[in-house]
Amino acid sequence: QVQLVESGGGLVQAGGTLTLSCAASGSVYGISDMGWYRQSPGKERELVVISTRGEKYADFVKGRFTMSRDHAKNAAYLQMNSLKPEDTAVYYCKARVRTHWSTLDTYEFWGQGTQVTVSS
Repeated sequence: QVQLVESGGGLVQAGGTLTLSCAASGSVYGISDMGWYRQSPGKERELVVISTRGEKYADFVKGRFTMSRDHAKNAAYLQMNSLKPEDTAVYYCKARVRTHWSTLDTYEFWGQGTQVTVSS
């Protein structure tokens, strides 16, 4: 089994910065895609950024958020600058994982989410 654990959320004032972390553990042979999503109350979960051969950002975070990955640690990070109240949401990490050397099959796993609250 694979576990994804996010951390780094919290309360920050508008204009501030937070950095989220996501670490994958367990049966991880390799990770292809990793991404960050968010969900606000009453809204559907939406893509923030996805990393495959490069990073693709949602328009509403371009220029403010930066995703990075540490492949050796099976980890991903999301640096969020110039935060706005509308960025308030639960942020989730998702990874597409190859779980064993004997198979090319990959599976999606989600973290439990971390709350980000931006006050005005």
